[in-house]
Amino acid sequence: MKISFIAKLANFILKKTKPNYMDSQSDVEEFLSKKSNQQKKHVKSIFKSFDFNGMQVFTIGNKSKSKNTILYIHGGAFVNEVNLQHLFYSYILSRKLNAYVLVPVYPLTPDFNYSHSFKLIEELYACMLDEYDNIIFMGDSAGGGFIFSFCQYLNEINLKQPNQIVAFSPWVDISMSGEYSKYKFSDPILGEIGLKNIGKSWAGNLNTTDYKVSPLFGDNKNLANTLIFTGTNELFYPDIKKYAEKLKNDGVNVKLIEKEGMFHIYPMFPIPEAKQALNQIIEYVKFNE
Repeated sequence: MKISFIAKLANFILKKTKPNYMDSQSDVEEFLSKKSNQQKKHVKSIFKSFDFNGMQVFTIGNKSKSKNTILYIHGGAFVNEVNLQHLFYSYILSRKLNAYVLVPVYPLTPDFNYSHSFKLIEELYACMLDEYDNIIFMGDSAGGGFIFSFCQYLNEINLKQPNQIVAFSPWVDISMSGEYSKYKFSDPILGEIGLKNIGKSWAGNLNTTDYKVSPLFGDNKNLANTLIFTGTNELFYPDIKKYAEKLKNDGVNVKLIEKEGMFHIYPMFPIPEAKQALNQIIEYVKFNE
């Protein structure tokens, strides 16, 4: 299947701007060192936000008139902050899905690990359950992996599952235990060396194959209807395929959309393929309401 010229151009630009720390041990160590002990700042944006137990949470959409509520967990390899791409895409989702979107600015590594963010998101979600009926979990990349781990964790703490899950290129195995040589040069964004090091930092005292950080190795019972997008050229592609199969085996109603020749989190870029993906999300969400 042919990909659009704009997608090819985006792929070219992404390759040229790929962070060095993704493919270099020394660079990722230096990157994490520089990130350490940085004073957490309030993220400035045109979008409104509120403070929840010390965590900034962006809110997008009309709360009183929305039919759906989305908890959106942003990507960035658990080390990079929420950015305009995440917030603008959340705005699009709010308009197209008649949704009120909450985007938490959760604690990141290396100063924090999964446990700090799990605690805050658990508290936030518990409050959401008291206020909203139709809750959809969405996330991209690291955020996509987070929501699957978190949903597995909800079974452990006996909290209600969300109504639906939508994930873009979820990072489901932070141990990076798969075989990635085939995708090393086709992925313009990700790198095995950098991700493996960042994953260890995010896991803290946990083994990197623990379900709380790598949902690929967890139990998916009771998870909601799930829609996953992946590009066939991205580093995570084999792990995502493996996870989708595991979801099916665990009894989850999952739909995996594999876009030939596309890169990591392609639905979030201003390309024709993303418009098709958005229409697929709209159709899926409305069908499962």
